[in-house]
Amino acid sequence: QVQLVESGGGVVQAGGSLRLSCAASGDAECTSAMGWYRQAPGKERELVVAINSGGDRYTARSVKGRFTISRDNAKNTVYLQMTSLRPEDTAVYQCNAGTIYGMGPTHCGDNWGRGTQVTVSS
Repeated sequence: QVQLVESGGGVVQAGGSLRLSCAASGDAECTSAMGWYRQAPGKERELVVAINSGGDRYTARSVKGRFTISRDNAKNTVYLQMTSLRPEDTAVYQCNAGTIYGMGPTHCGDNWGRGTQVTVSS
């Protein structure tokens, strides 16, 4: 079992920056791959960034060059640094740990945080 606790988020003006954190506890194997999804109103949830214990990263094309995922293994925490934010980045951001499209063990499935709102004003 995996528990994920997110922090960060809030309201920021376009062009600004925010950092999200996700602290994981529980099954270490199933937190080897972690990432952030987002869902905007009326849109499907999408994977934004992901990282695994080997350092492999995924970054969605829509945020490439602006968003960076990193992890502190000692704290079992991942961070999402968001820069040059745009109004279209407004969404609920959810931390995820588990399989993440094969980046982690298949048997782990999906484990979700509660989500945090990011609002970018124009």
